[in-house]
Amino acid sequence: MSLSTNKSAPTLMVIVAFATVYLVWGSTYFFIRMAIHGFPPLLMGAMRFFTAGMLMLTWCIIKGEKIFIWKSIITSAIVGILLLGIGNGIVIWVEQTLPSAMVAILVSAAPIWFVLLDKQNWSSNFRSRPTVAGLIIGFAGVILLFGEQLNKIFTGGDVGAKLPAMLLLIIGSIAWSGGSLYSKHHPSEGSAGVNVAWQMIIAGLVFLPGSLLNHEFNNLHFGQIPTQSWLALIYLILFGSIAAFSAYVWLLQVRPATQVSTYAYVNPVIAVVLGMMFAGEHISLLQIAGLVIILGSVLLINLSKYRKEKTAVANEEPANEQELSLKECAN
Repeated sequence: MSLSTNKSAPTLMVIVAFATVYLVWGSTYFFIRMAIHGFPPLLMGAMRFFTAGMLMLTWCIIKGEKIFIWKSIITSAIVGILLLGIGNGIVIWVEQTLPSAMVAILVSAAPIWFVLLDKQNWSSNFRSRPTVAGLIIGFAGVILLFGEQLNKIFTGGDVGAKLPAMLLLIIGSIAWSGGSLYSKHHPSEGSAGVNVAWQMIIAGLVFLPGSLLNHEFNNLHFGQIPTQSWLALIYLILFGSIAAFSAYVWLLQVRPATQVSTYAYVNPVIAVVLGMMFAGEHISLLQIAGLVIILGSVLLINLSKYRKEKTAVANEEPANEQELSLKECAN
């Protein structure tokens, strides 16, 4: 799907959607870790997505929307399994063993996978120097942002033990990018709310067999789960899934995929800023440099897309004027 075929949307709604994805998903690294301190990881994923999906589907039923469009449900199943079951599921799983810094760095490679997998837009993406430069600079900025933590990880002597989890994250990042592009290029017939609801319900059900195989129900006592883990799960359901995931899926339909993928660069920035503001974490000059570079790369990518859209609009206006002139002559 080329840039010109993206659906139009009010600028304010686009800004609000981007802000939701940037801010909320930037905080989910912390809340996922808090949640799995009390819940088994795969069971937490099942509860999070199934509950969020059922809440959304119930709301759609109340509004009188059609919820059983089987072709759309099949598309939602593919998207839900790739995005949430594999992509987000791997993030939840590896946060048991990998530091948040490593998770953030490997997840931030998603925009690069977006460009490599988006075959329909290879011609425009690879010809756009600002887009390619922005993607590379953004990834370099994330590495710089977590450079100090990365150095500690590799000098700790246990890199080999973390290697399987790191490889899993790469697979998860590819699955997330592939699922996002599939969602963009295979739009469903139903409403966005219904489609997102089915994606989350199906993903939640996919988590359950893994949870059973991992023996997560053995010795599980819900009464012993800490209050903060319950609160973290509620946050992930309401904000991480219903609000931010819905905004993300909608953005894929109205904005270029490379532009939407910039969330992966901004989320680590938000995570660091929130840690500094609310957890008293120290931020170094190296991290400040990384923040500036990341934000600059996002600006570079968005500026490139904005210029393309402006040029497309400018080219359409003379054509429309010519059509009007021909009609006047004919009359």
